[in-house]
Amino acid sequence: MRLLPPVTVVLVVVCFHGLQLACSLNQQGLYLLEARRGLVDPSDALSSWDARDATPCAWKGVTCSSADPPAVTAVNLSDLNLQGPFPSSLCRLPSLTFLSLSLNYINSSLTDADIAGCTALSHLDLSQNYLVGPLPDALAALPRLTHFDITANNFSGAIPPSFGHFPRIETLTLVSNLLSSTIPSFLGNLTTLRELNLGYNPFDAGPIPASLGNLSSLTNLFLAGCNLVREIPPSLGRLSRLTNLDLSTNNLHGSIPQSITQLSSVVQIELYHNLLSGRVPSGLGELPNLRRFDFSLNRLEGSLPDDIFDAPLLESLHLYSNQLTGGIPAGVARSKNLVDLRLFMNQLNGSVPADLGKNSPLVVLDLSENLLSGEIPPSICERGALQQLLLIENSFSGSLPNGLGRCRTLIRVRLSRNNLSGPVPSGLWGLPHVSLLELNSNAFSGGISPVISSAANLSKLLIDDNQFSGSIPSEMGALSKLYEFSAANNRLTGPLPASLGNLAELGQLSLHGNSLSGELLHGIQSWKKLSELNLANNGFAGGIPPELGSLPVLNYLDLSGNSLTGEIPVQLQNLKLNQFNLSNNELSGAIPPMFAREAYRSSFLGNPGLCGDIPGLCPVSGGSARGGHGFAWLLRSIFMLAGFVFIIGMAWFYWRYKQYKKAIDKSKWTLRSFHKLGFSEYEILDSLEEDSVIGSGASGKVYKVALSNGETVAVKKLWGTSEKDVLKLYSLNDFQRNAEYAYTLRVNEKSDIYSFGVVILELVTGKLPIDPDYGEKDLVKWVSVVMEQKGVEHVIDPKLDISHKKEISKVLDIGLLCASSLPINRPSMRRVVKMLREVSMQNKPKTPNKDGKLSPYYYEDPSNQGTMDPAEGNGEKRALDGEDLVSNKKLRKNRFQVRVLQDAFYGAQHPSAARKAELADQTGLTFEQVQAWFANRRAYDSCRPSQREPSDENSIDDPMEGVIVLFLRAPRMVRRDGCR
Repeated sequence: MRLLPPVTVVLVVVCFHGLQLACSLNQQGLYLLEARRGLVDPSDALSSWDARDATPCAWKGVTCSSADPPAVTAVNLSDLNLQGPFPSSLCRLPSLTFLSLSLNYINSSLTDADIAGCTALSHLDLSQNYLVGPLPDALAALPRLTHFDITANNFSGAIPPSFGHFPRIETLTLVSNLLSSTIPSFLGNLTTLRELNLGYNPFDAGPIPASLGNLSSLTNLFLAGCNLVREIPPSLGRLSRLTNLDLSTNNLHGSIPQSITQLSSVVQIELYHNLLSGRVPSGLGELPNLRRFDFSLNRLEGSLPDDIFDAPLLESLHLYSNQLTGGIPAGVARSKNLVDLRLFMNQLNGSVPADLGKNSPLVVLDLSENLLSGEIPPSICERGALQQLLLIENSFSGSLPNGLGRCRTLIRVRLSRNNLSGPVPSGLWGLPHVSLLELNSNAFSGGISPVISSAANLSKLLIDDNQFSGSIPSEMGALSKLYEFSAANNRLTGPLPASLGNLAELGQLSLHGNSLSGELLHGIQSWKKLSELNLANNGFAGGIPPELGSLPVLNYLDLSGNSLTGEIPVQLQNLKLNQFNLSNNELSGAIPPMFAREAYRSSFLGNPGLCGDIPGLCPVSGGSARGGHGFAWLLRSIFMLAGFVFIIGMAWFYWRYKQYKKAIDKSKWTLRSFHKLGFSEYEILDSLEEDSVIGSGASGKVYKVALSNGETVAVKKLWGTSEKDVLKLYSLNDFQRNAEYAYTLRVNEKSDIYSFGVVILELVTGKLPIDPDYGEKDLVKWVSVVMEQKGVEHVIDPKLDISHKKEISKVLDIGLLCASSLPINRPSMRRVVKMLREVSMQNKPKTPNKDGKLSPYYYEDPSNQGTMDPAEGNGEKRALDGEDLVSNKKLRKNRFQVRVLQDAFYGAQHPSAARKAELADQTGLTFEQVQAWFANRRAYDSCRPSQREPSDENSIDDPMEGVIVLFLRAPRMVRRDGCR
């Protein structure tokens, strides 16, 4: 017998072995393996897909029928970090009815050839990927398709006419893409449609097609942020099965059609942020299933309908920021399920119904900025659920109800600028969860109760401009979270309790305009966060404590109008003060050299014992004094000239000249300082050399400066400005931590936010704001286009440490958000600082950054629009921030918080860092709590992939809290709830 050569034997064995493996897996498994080969799986999520198995039925994400032989019926590969084009080989599975590739990195376009073979498919979910290009016509030809979701991709172009011919479609979700043209009327032909979700696409301005009223099976209509204009068509009133109607954040105008009150199944109506006018239609109270409606931020006028609170299941009513007049209907007191009532910023008048709160489990009540009068209802917290009570800027009078002192659920109490009087209920001072107690600008009397020691969560105590009397209780030293204590213009007496020196979180202390006495506190080393100290116009005596000069961030110091004696401590020169006033005291001695300048003249007036180098500060009589001063000046000049000639030779002249100029610049810096920083300004000025320039823009040059403490910072020197000669930016690692010092200069104009965004982009990219290489674009547009087409790596300055790519990308996103083309979409500076600080606090995300591309949710974000806050002054716009929201970390999440998180989750299960920070502000939770909620919710859903919706169409169980809240079918990408 002839033997094969050894090499040939090996080849035969290998080939046979390969054939054996191939033969052991059925054809459907081979199709799945082919799909896997076309994808990148960096997490090895599909490691269980083993070619040695007989069938793929045990593979991750694969479901088979119970038939013999089994057939693959479902493939769920959501949230597995998969990358690559759409795996068209999956469409060769003959029995495939369910396919989900959501929350991955599927890219490229989706063609007719890719999808045409999926003839058995009934459920297709491609949401939250990176698919681009037009929508394929072949989708509408799939004979069994009932559910189609492409939320949060980058599909573009018009909705194709073929989409008017889906034979069996029930759910059509195209939310948050880049679709254009207008919403087509042929969608009204889809009579099988139950959910139509088109929100947050940049459609051309156009009307709501009246033909949508023909969709008799429709339960959900989500058209928020679709650039809709004209009036709401009355035909929508024919949608008798509709449970959710969301037309918010558009430019709809005209009146709200009366036919909307015919939506007998409706649970939620969202019309906020439009241009709607006229009256609120009567009949809403007759809707048996209505739980929430939001008509806020419009131009509605007239009085509220008498039946507006009569809907038996009504939970939430938002009508704030309109032009409503008249009184609040008495029916509000009979509403048994009312949880959230916000009517602020209208012109409502009269008194609030006396029984409000008696029958309602109120959680949030905001009636601020109206013309309401009378007393606050005594039953306002009778059901024991009230967390937020906001009645700012009305004409409420009388005393506070005693029941408020027993309302232990309260978190925020804002009653400023009313006519309230009498003593504050003792229990109100010590409520355990209150973080904000704002009583200023009333006529309250009595003292601050010692039970305030129980207010463990109190962060802000604002009681200015009242008639409070007595001493400040020593128990206030137990308020470990107290950041601001403002009690100016009252009748407080006695000394400052020494226990105040223990308040390590104290940032602002304003007690001016009282009758306080004794000496100023010593032992205040714990005040490391104190930035403002105003004790003016009291009766303090003794000396100024030298310890004040060691407070690292103190920039506002006013001790004027007291009886302070002794010398001014030289340690105060360590401070960087933008407000400094010691006038009208009894100080004496020499003025410290740094302050002995004309710029500080007004800081020392009215101190007869002070003399220094400020001409005319001290009274001088007779010519001899003037002559003596002139003689001293002459002697000083002679000695300076002699020393200059004797010491300095010609070889050192140029060097000394440069130092002299630098000294002048340093003195200017000192006079214009704003904040105490962690380094000397001389370190900065000494390094502003041309050799250190790393970039130059239209507004100035950017320098790289190495500090003595080992840190490296970027410094931008602005052209032609007299107020801010140097704008400091920290290195990326410390950027978030210190941005607050550099940028809280009371900047609140949107143009300044835009400029700040450009500065961020300059620093991250190392490029100029305008460059011929951009063509007709500027830096902002260039960054956006390059990131979209090539990824973030192509815009980051190669000089930056790429190991911080994730943090750099997030800072870059924030810069683009600040430089939004629409001023109303730019965040406030306070929000920018918060987002920058949050970047460094986040845990690493579960999946890598998606090539640095902006999430589609950044396309248009109305949540950064400001709202009028009377606390910030009349007419000043302010972004919604965390200081005004629920902040108790230990409380179980309430319905409002769960609902906001649910809304966000159904819009984006992996929100960006900026979005999480926004949700933290909106709900009053911490960033970490929001992040944990999303992670837990994703984990919960991954255990039940085929049950993304509950069986009950009206409610959903939140697995994280066990709280039943109304289910919102529409994925509301951005929700403005009007929290203040």
